[in-house]
Amino acid sequence: MAIFAKCLSKTDVGKRLSVPSKSLKYFPLSGEHHAVDFKVKDENGRVWTFRCYTRKKKHLKPVLTKGWREFVCTRKLEIGDKVEFCRNAEEGTGARYRIKVKKVVRVFGAAFGHVTIGLPD
Repeated sequence: MAIFAKCLSKTDVGKRLSVPSKSLKYFPLSGEHHAVDFKVKDENGRVWTFRCYTRKKKHLKPVLTKGWREFVCTRKLEIGDKVEFCRNAEEGTGARYRIKVKKVVRVFGAAFGHVTIGLPD
């Protein structure tokens, strides 16, 4: 089941991933805790550790910080690429979530669609 899918913006690629607020219920933040680290498994089986963070006051807009930029750089993500977070049903990896990446396909500079591309072995 998909938690959320998003086309990446300049901020998502350059700094942090802005997560839709309605997805906050899937991340185990509670009480006075405003950040939580969690594990995510990608299509190639690599497990990443991300941190979901919310501001302490006013808007509880969640963002992914720690680990996100490393993921972006390793996967060579660009503006317009798409990520999809899902629940992980597999046991043993410690990853509660899965992430799928779809690279934007451009034809003569215009976005034409998205294609899933895994990392080479």
